[in-house]
Amino acid sequence: MSSVLSAAAVYLFVLVFVRLSGRRTLSEMTTFDFVVLLIISEGVSQGMVREDFSLTNAFLVALTLIFLDVVLSLIKQRWPPVDRWLSGVPMIIVENGRPLKDRMDRARVDEEDVLEAARALR
Repeated sequence: MSSVLSAAAVYLFVLVFVRLSGRRTLSEMTTFDFVVLLIISEGVSQGMVREDFSLTNAFLVALTLIFLDVVLSLIKQRWPPVDRWLSGVPMIIVENGRPLKDRMDRARVDEEDVLEAARALR
């Protein structure tokens, strides 16, 4: 049972930490993709590396994290404000061909990043 509680605590901590760190850290991944991938890999590796070599514990941790991810996706589906907080909302950083510096600073994106993204679309 302690593995389930530990997995849930780590999941929630990393989820909040990633959301507070902003968009720049996540690049193309959604918050949930990043959190689930990070914690599942850590949980499974602990089961393979720790002294007890317990695959059962590793599977239990992975199952707990996947369960939490499914539950949060259902919560996001039911309550849009929760979805906006967890997933974020699009931010306009260029309007009518002009960069909006204050928004770019908030998103920690510089003009070179915008130009690079525009070149990639061509």
